[in-house]
Amino acid sequence: MMGHGNSGFSKAGLDRLREVLARHVESGKIPGLVALVSRGEETHVEALGTMRHDGGAPMRHDTIFRMASTSKPVAVAAAMVLLDECRLRMDDTVDKWLPELADRQVLKRADGPLDDTVPARRPITVRDLLTSTNGLGMDMTSPGTPIMGALFEQGVYGQDDGWLLPAPEPDEWMRRLGTLPLMYQPGERWLYNISNDVLGVLVARVTGQSFETFLRERIFDPLGMTDTGFHVPADKIDRLPPLYAPDPQTGEFIVEDKAEGGHHSKPPAFQSGGGGLDSTVDDYHAYFRMLLNGGMHGSERILSRPAVELMTTNRLTPEQLAAREVWGRNAVHLAYGLGQHGGWGFGMAVRTYRGDYAPVGQFGWDGGSGTTTYADPDNQLVGILLTQTGMSTPDSARVNHDFWTTLYQAIDG
Repeated sequence: MMGHGNSGFSKAGLDRLREVLARHVESGKIPGLVALVSRGEETHVEALGTMRHDGGAPMRHDTIFRMASTSKPVAVAAAMVLLDECRLRMDDTVDKWLPELADRQVLKRADGPLDDTVPARRPITVRDLLTSTNGLGMDMTSPGTPIMGALFEQGVYGQDDGWLLPAPEPDEWMRRLGTLPLMYQPGERWLYNISNDVLGVLVARVTGQSFETFLRERIFDPLGMTDTGFHVPADKIDRLPPLYAPDPQTGEFIVEDKAEGGHHSKPPAFQSGGGGLDSTVDDYHAYFRMLLNGGMHGSERILSRPAVELMTTNRLTPEQLAAREVWGRNAVHLAYGLGQHGGWGFGMAVRTYRGDYAPVGQFGWDGGSGTTTYADPDNQLVGILLTQTGMSTPDSARVNHDFWTTLYQAIDG
């Protein structure tokens, strides 16, 4: 597309971005990718490589990807609609909607035995869920603890075949969650992931609709996100590549999730706001552009400006930030800006200091399936890189890193 004055990217910069991405695909380590970069009115898309590691159909502009944890920044918007409409309040306790989480016990030590607990000092609030400080989450810093073991044994996380997303339907999932103590007092410490899934259950119970139906009516449809949902219907399944988890030793491409007959080929029992969405670069672009526009999509308001400002700015205290930093250094699958974010808003990271080429204020997140999406208010910039290779490999980390490094060099004026 044509640039508008100096609002977009330099041609040389975009050529170099394409070159760097193409080099990763040609190396044979990344079968294919779709990248979208936009600044102001200018949008540029690259679809490189193939849907399968052994060739076949090429990647397309409208290829559908498993967004994994990159689901979080989008899924959280449903709760923001309810806050805007005063159907939820930030400091409401969640007991009324989520009685399974009432009267919690809290471990004396996060790595201690499950029966060594004290009562929670206060109930869990909507705010605790939004900021991921509800007291329960995936602790990458100490994976072998009794509580982490219990999360998997109870099927709160993980399925028989090693797939990480919740298996049971929401009421049963909440029941299982309710049998476990919290790791930390409500509001005390940032912990990853579980709160994002609980938020989806909360939205469904408040609205009396499924989480996906509410997201579709209030976020996806108004934004024209026609290819976004918690599974890929049969008439679109040819646009979904297999998900690969390369063997760290041999580099051999192991299929972690096939397209037809895989985890995303039918509606899941649990609609996971933590990691279950499928989407395309265009759909995600529409969503992040709406955030940059302060909640507006064309002439239609999707979210209020203050709701967007709350989501996309840091919500954590200095003590909570310090604990999150330690976590970031241990979470190897979060390839881009590992620990170089600082902050956390609602469902997404927010840069509170400059640790690489991106400025303070940039917001977004990454996914273990090889996805990364961030927006940058200073430069009115959106970057989206989607691959079908899990982030367990150094190659996935490198392509992510090189995407952002070259994207920021391509800003022209």
